[in-house]
Amino acid sequence: MSGHSKWHSIKHQKGVADAKRGQLFTKLTREIIIAAREGGGSAEGNFRLRLAIQKARDSNMPMDNIDRAVKKGTGEIEGGILAEMVLEGYGPSGIAVLVNALSDNRNRTVQEVRSTFTRHGGSLGESGCVAWLFDSKGVITIKAENVDADELALTAIDAGAEDVRMEEGYVEVFTAPTQMEKVMKALEQKNVAIESSELVMAPKSLVQLDEKSAVQALRLLDRLEEIDDIQNVYTNADIPDSVAAAFHAA
Repeated sequence: MSGHSKWHSIKHQKGVADAKRGQLFTKLTREIIIAAREGGGSAEGNFRLRLAIQKARDSNMPMDNIDRAVKKGTGEIEGGILAEMVLEGYGPSGIAVLVNALSDNRNRTVQEVRSTFTRHGGSLGESGCVAWLFDSKGVITIKAENVDADELALTAIDAGAEDVRMEEGYVEVFTAPTQMEKVMKALEQKNVAIESSELVMAPKSLVQLDEKSAVQALRLLDRLEEIDDIQNVYTNADIPDSVAAAFHAA
């Protein structure tokens, strides 16, 4: 792999702030609803649902909320009709931005996303304009403390992982989506404590930004994440460590 955007790590570190803004549970609930609707309400036979439920548990979502979301997805409880959307655009210095949304009103979501791009030095593009710059990957995140990174990497790669990378405080294991569950099980058998696991759109290569452009890019990405209908935002921007640290501390 060419590398992974620091935005993934920044988002992970800002998870507590997201929860304080009251948005995290809404995003998690919607992901559970869609996963249950598409693959059924049994977590054992629905890997996407299993990931969504685990992420909700990791974020301390009450089990009643999780069960209710699953039932909305399967139709046992009436709920709003959500549609998945992928929106694509460009940010400062021409970086690619890929936005995943779950919405009950496409026009509203597109308008909010377009406005956010425009206000922060970017532009919403046509379908397909940047999606080709990303690959679907599984990412398993493990806290680096008390972990033998070399042994972890060998275990993961032997189980089918494509890459293992060290980030500040974390080890990230990348897999093909179809190999993610197998790699997770192999790590768990070695008593590796998995911090999080999710399917992401990882950039094939990164675009290096100077400090000014990086700050503009992070503001755009953060504002996009704050839109209620947005589930995930991906970019190929390479954010300097100093800018990422300052943004996280803000």
